[in-house]
Amino acid sequence: MKYRSLIVDDEKAVHTVIKKLCPWRALGIEEPRSARNGEEAISLMRELHPHIVFVDMNMPVMDGSTFLAKASAEFPESKLIIVSGYDDFRYAKIALQAKALDYLLKPVAADELNKVVNHAVTLLNAETGRRAEDAEAYSGTPSYTAETVPDAIKDYLDRHYAEDISLESLGAQFCFTKEYLSRLFKKKFNCGIYEYVQDIRMARAKELLKDPSLQIQAIAEQLGYNDSNYFSKAFRSFTGISPSEYRDS
Repeated sequence: MKYRSLIVDDEKAVHTVIKKLCPWRALGIEEPRSARNGEEAISLMRELHPHIVFVDMNMPVMDGSTFLAKASAEFPESKLIIVSGYDDFRYAKIALQAKALDYLLKPVAADELNKVVNHAVTLLNAETGRRAEDAEAYSGTPSYTAETVPDAIKDYLDRHYAEDISLESLGAQFCFTKEYLSRLFKKKFNCGIYEYVQDIRMARAKELLKDPSLQIQAIAEQLGYNDSNYFSKAFRSFTGISPSEYRDS
């Protein structure tokens, strides 16, 4: 599922900066649409139903305060993020009343922007996950969202296999219970999550062992093993021979 987003600001430069600073596709978000004022934004929201909305407080036609009141009432599930050039307590209070996720000051910093966008995605994933689990429990059939989760997990494992991965951390990452994640993954790929990580690590180990300049300790560390002895035991269990024997062969 792709989340939809919207930037509401009368400054073109702000739209450009926000679009460039965040890895939208990697987070499962379509590139943000744009509106120049609150009135235009409300009209676009009725068409788009965005999941994430960035809002300036000082705009023509309909200011941020009026927009927030209307948007939060009509679109309570949208995650509102204030982007303002004013460090003003009045605006901060309005943002809180509208249940905005955060209040970012211009110029927007990349780390702050990405932090709040990740927070928004986590909340959206949690809400989507709850709906998916409820739908499956009711119908007995996995929903489309649930069917896409194993692919997202696989993509995550392919990129983070060398990290300390646990079912608990994956549950927090994807906002599902660890039991539900395990069941979805095994149904799709016919293997467990830990088994898949092991397969990736061992395939990568075989590639690295072909380079005689790499010490086995260094290879173990690259694969996420702090103990080379543990890596050697895992490799022997997987292949039937030790890393040194594999390298010699």
